[in-house]
Amino acid sequence: MSTNAAPRSRPTALTHEVTNQAPPLTGHDVADDAVLLEGVDREGASWHIGDLHGLGRFAGSEEAQEWADQANRHEPVLRTHDRYGHRVDEVEFHPAYHHLMENSVRAGLAGAAWADGRPGAHVARAAGFMVTSTLEPGHLCPVSMTYAVVPALRHAPDLAKAYEPLLTSRVYEAGLRTPAEKSGLLAGMGMTEKQGGSDVRANTTSATEAADGTWRLRGHKWFTSAPMNDLFLVLAQAPGGLSCFLVPRVLPDGSRNTFRIQRLKDKLGNRANASSEPEFDDTVAWLVGAEGSGVRTIIDMVTMTRLDCVLGSASGTRAALAQAAHHARHRSVFGAKLIDQPLMRNVLGDLSLESEAATTLALRLAGAADRAQRGDARERAFLRLATAVGKYWVCKRQPAAVAEALECLGGNGYDEASGMPRLYREAPLNGIWEGSGNVNALDLLRALAREPESFDSFREEIEAASGVDRRLDAAWRELCGELALTEDAPLRARRLIERAALVLQGSLLVRHAPAAVADAFCASRLAGDRGLAFGTLSPGTDFAGLLERLPA
Repeated sequence: MSTNAAPRSRPTALTHEVTNQAPPLTGHDVADDAVLLEGVDREGASWHIGDLHGLGRFAGSEEAQEWADQANRHEPVLRTHDRYGHRVDEVEFHPAYHHLMENSVRAGLAGAAWADGRPGAHVARAAGFMVTSTLEPGHLCPVSMTYAVVPALRHAPDLAKAYEPLLTSRVYEAGLRTPAEKSGLLAGMGMTEKQGGSDVRANTTSATEAADGTWRLRGHKWFTSAPMNDLFLVLAQAPGGLSCFLVPRVLPDGSRNTFRIQRLKDKLGNRANASSEPEFDDTVAWLVGAEGSGVRTIIDMVTMTRLDCVLGSASGTRAALAQAAHHARHRSVFGAKLIDQPLMRNVLGDLSLESEAATTLALRLAGAADRAQRGDARERAFLRLATAVGKYWVCKRQPAAVAEALECLGGNGYDEASGMPRLYREAPLNGIWEGSGNVNALDLLRALAREPESFDSFREEIEAASGVDRRLDAAWRELCGELALTEDAPLRARRLIERAALVLQGSLLVRHAPAAVADAFCASRLAGDRGLAFGTLSPGTDFAGLLERLPA
């Protein structure tokens, strides 16, 4: 047969014409979100909204989204030794990770809020954290710990004086060098050990005081994130009991401190961030706080990272909802846009309701944190109980909400290219990090028993909406009755904290959200007028009012 007569295919086959697919969700402002912006204004950081929009445009850009994808596809690599056999214990990251870190630190998402005297500085930082978490949450783990370390480090004034200016810097400098020679530092923490888990008092890492006033640590931590950070707060057993210590990766004379990274964890999600098992052996450390007061000292750090768990879960839910809403606005089925189909409107309205409640609560906690740092005792007491409540519920709801949003995209959502699988793998993390659901539920009981002022402030917050919605009032009366019962309280702790979260969210939405949102929340979450899955709101719901609150 002549080659000239060979059959040929057309370069562009008509069968491959792409129709009825949503365009990429890029080139938009992630911060252009009424729920977020109203919360930022309400909690005292309206002065930050201009910068927040700038960060939102970055997070929505094609370049930033490509960095997020690359940082997760090209995971950190552990290098225990150099080519000559010297122990180096370094972790290599893809350049995209460093781009993300540089932007987040420059935006003030690490420790900068502690050096900002303006009211609302911590709210501004929280809003930026939420916007950036929508883009890529993994790199925010070291950012979060750097933010959280500052109040704990202040238990050692001399150490705080030396390191706080660098921890609050907006300069990101990768690589291990003498801390004092760098323009900015990142911090982490090491509490968890193989034999202890959440029971940090089962810690077996030992601490021995040296003649020069420093301490020497020996032990093995089971889960220490971001091992390439510059400084770590670590719990270890001193003669006087469990204590908190500062461990730098590089000592003041420029030599490497013993911080042997045994391996990196192979995690479900959070792939851009390195989590490790470090071993301490004659590791130099400085005592932070009083000997024997390790938990009391490091809890200041844990409180702030728990706040970031709430912020991260609220933004993860919002990110998934944005993808679902974008898909539904562009996809047609049965002769109409998907977003106009009654059952999809129910699903998206229900997800929007869940997301608004999470975002509103997260920003309320950020506002309380800001005011607590400025001396407001009531807000400090409220934060003590409400952080546990928010951490439990918002983080618990994220996996379910993300799974439902993924289903809105159908098979497209199950494809890695959509970005939804990454959101789904990330979703369980915040529910585990800094105390699982049980830990926070039991923490609620401890706060009620030991700190009555925290419940008093919580009560004031709920009753600020008294008389506005009968369903909220009834739910609050019922909860008060359940909290007064001490029998089997640990067994009922999850029921109690779930109901506390819903009542708190209801109070916030009744006071601050549009009527359609508040009414649907009280009907579905407090009065039980819904099914067990998303998309089961009653026919009387104002779906148009709910869908107006969808992210653009």
